[in-house]
Amino acid sequence: MTATAHLADPASRRHAYEPVIGLEVHCQLNTATKIFCNCSTQFGADPNANVCPVCLGMPGVLPVLNAKVLEYAVKAGLALNCRIAPYSKFDRKQYFYPDLPKNYQISQYDLPIAEGGWLEAPLSDGTSKRIGITRLHMEEDAGKLVHAGSDRLAGSSHSLVDYNRAGYPSARSSPNPTSARRKKRQPMPKSCGGFCGTWASATATCRKAPSAAMSTFRCAPWVSPSLAPRSKSKT
Repeated sequence: MTATAHLADPASRRHAYEPVIGLEVHCQLNTATKIFCNCSTQFGADPNANVCPVCLGMPGVLPVLNAKVLEYAVKAGLALNCRIAPYSKFDRKQYFYPDLPKNYQISQYDLPIAEGGWLEAPLSDGTSKRIGITRLHMEEDAGKLVHAGSDRLAGSSHSLVDYNRAGYPSARSSPNPTSARRKKRQPMPKSCGGFCGTWASATATCRKAPSAAMSTFRCAPWVSPSLAPRSKSKT
């Protein structure tokens, strides 16, 4: 049987390829205030109640890094057996969407807080598999859109935006491509004491990367950083 004829058979095609899935995992850091301002991170507040000129991206405002965010990000990196960077910086991830008031997201690109780690993932047969962690970095979250008149954007009559979540501190990790299930990862960050991630409140999310070979951080153009983090302490 030729290679072409072999792959033409549906049963053969199912075994000819191995699915390799790259994931990025976001966890909200369990701080009382947002990453760059003093607004509360209380979940369930009235829409647009926990906002200020900083997290709304008003002209002339100066973001100030929450020291607890840095502490919890370092703890997460150590828990994932990462190398903690002696020097790290923030960058601007430029994209335009209604729930992003500044039209860019303050994130980290080429100098993340932690790199080169691993995590032991338990498997169903009682063994475990070591999953490589490419990197972990800090960033701010975006707001939330609610589409009215439909359960999705398509068919909705209008959209409502809630900026309470804009500026929530988040740690984003990028595991090496793996077949480990996402829920196996949740107990680890919670045990560090710095996370409040739950799937129900969308404070922990998991999405598929565009491809195993392309980093998700190249999906948007980046601008040279003009934001220098300050060391003002918050809780």
